Amino acid sequence: MPDHPTLVFVRHGETDWNAEDRLQGQKDIPLNDRGRAQARRNGETLLAQFPDIAGYDFVSSPLSRTRETMEIVRVALGLDPASYRLDERLLEITFGDWEGFTIEELRATNPDSIAAREADKWMFRPPRGESYHLLAGRVGGWLGELERPTVAIAHGGVGRVVRHRLLGLGQRESAAMNCPQDRVLHLKDGQEAWI
Repeated sequence: MPDHPTLVFVRHGETDWNAEDRLQGQKDIPLNDRGRAQARRNGETLLAQFPDIAGYDFVSSPLSRTRETMEIVRVALGLDPASYRLDERLLEITFGDWEGFTIEELRATNPDSIAAREADKWMFRPPRGESYHLLAGRVGGWLGELERPTVAIAHGGVGRVVRHRLLGLGQRESAAMNCPQDRVLHLKDGQEAWI
């Protein structure tokens, strides 16, 4: 999508559940101290790399970990911390009944389901959860409405889908991608750069 506006994607900072490798999904888990430090670092990176960033649109997932990340980033940029939009389409993929568990815990109780997930992570849907395929539908709708350079703060699953859509990456590759919390992703003209 070379004609797509510049998108700066920031994953929320670390939470205790991230540190424990728990499937977080749409559970509203707060940032920990390391996550707040990551958010400050990412805000400082944006300030150094994008001198015109104050003119960008700023949008966040509505969960508290993304909102707090956004507000820390905006303070680092010298901007009003509360002046940004929320969009529910940026909510993390929901893991349904699996939220709060680690993959290893689930492997002990649901080995067949974990095997099915590992065989096709993009299409797999946990009980009362969502697949990456479904997530791509709602995130794709949001991407299709972007009209100007944007800073988005969201989640790892959303970041995978954004890269799938904007870079034309395959489903298997996209679902397995790392999405760091201590770096900023710059997407422009069908290219990506981690900063």
